[in-house]
Amino acid sequence: MNHELLSLFLTGSPLAQAAPGGGLGSMMPMMLIIFGIMYFMLIRPQQRREKERRAMVDAVKSGDRVIFSGGILGTVTNVKDSTLMVKIADNVKIEVARGSVSKVLEKGEKVGEEDAA
Repeated sequence: MNHELLSLFLTGSPLAQAAPGGGLGSMMPMMLIIFGIMYFMLIRPQQRREKERRAMVDAVKSGDRVIFSGGILGTVTNVKDSTLMVKIADNVKIEVARGSVSKVLEKGEKVGEEDAA
């Protein structure tokens, strides 16, 4: 009788049966969900920020005050295709790449002011 119970336990119990293997078909929806979450939380916002930055750099015109990625503050005096002529002090002008612009300051805005977002 113990043998019958043991046999029933080994073959009839859900614990004794082998769990069905999760194949590629069961992993694919989970991978798609994870990719979708990553896209909407990481990739899409980064693309939006880069698009806004590119628009800001393209809109730079003579007379704008700008801050560059190296921390230099100056006033744009001449706009070229890929570079800007910037006055950083009296009788001191430098030519810098457009891509190095990190922020365009508004009229009256001071350097240390951050947007409250």
